[in-house]
Amino acid sequence: MSAVTTSAKGWINALSLYQPGRPVEEVARELGLGDPETIVKLASNENSLGPSPRAVEAMKKAASQMHIYPDGDSFYLRSAIAKKLGVSRNEVFMGHGSNEIIALLGHVYLESGTSAVMSEQAFVVYKLVCALYQAEAIEVPTRDFTHDLDAMRAAIRPDTRLVFVANPNNPTGTVVSNDALYGFLDSLPDYVVAVLDEAYVELLSPERQPDTLRFVRERKNVFVLRTFSKSYGLAGLRVGYAVASPEGVALLNRVRQPFNINAMAQAAALAALEDDGHLAQTRAMVEEGLNQLSQGAR
Repeated sequence: MSAVTTSAKGWINALSLYQPGRPVEEVARELGLGDPETIVKLASNENSLGPSPRAVEAMKKAASQMHIYPDGDSFYLRSAIAKKLGVSRNEVFMGHGSNEIIALLGHVYLESGTSAVMSEQAFVVYKLVCALYQAEAIEVPTRDFTHDLDAMRAAIRPDTRLVFVANPNNPTGTVVSNDALYGFLDSLPDYVVAVLDEAYVELLSPERQPDTLRFVRERKNVFVLRTFSKSYGLAGLRVGYAVASPEGVALLNRVRQPFNINAMAQAAALAALEDDGHLAQTRAMVEEGLNQLSQGAR
């Protein structure tokens, strides 16, 4: 082995690689499946409606300005998100997808000798981030493919720094009840920070969506993560955000890279945020598909 490998931190060589799916076009070519446009890829939970037409138009307008660095503060996008959610701008943090935010939370809170609690069947990146910062990932079995919040609470140790709750959960698609979630958050020790991954929350009808932002307003130890990749159909641009106390946002800003959200992504996300009709269409499409699949399975 060369010094490129031997001089690296020993534990880095032992990390598992994230294996992304291959391009649909390449799979079609290899297997002789014909026109890639006729293939439906299920693995990535992409929005089959595509982006909002308003977002597409905003990207076209922004394209001629790509020689200019983006707004490193994402001022207008953070302001719009804050207004829509009823929080202050300094309670909103923008990330290069919610994945970057999860990694930055690991950067802030995890190290050797600490741990994080998560469901055994949840987003794999939680476990990968633990490995990246040499923290122990405590994986708790699900109950009926749903987060077992009581068991997760019992798994918390004195060295636990983060607890991840994906709701709705990826990959099982299940949701915990709002009352159970609120009780869980109220029961956490003061030294534990809850990471509420709500990448799919807009796909729930508004009356079913939990009011997790009230825990931010109450200055609880929570980070609420959301994304423009799923419901807003902007997965290719990688735009996510966290809502947290100003102190929590300040910590993330200390470890993020400058200009982490590119200018086209900011323009598209700002336009998509204003298109409530497209979001409603997406929600209706998912509900229709869920009913079709459930009836077919029965």
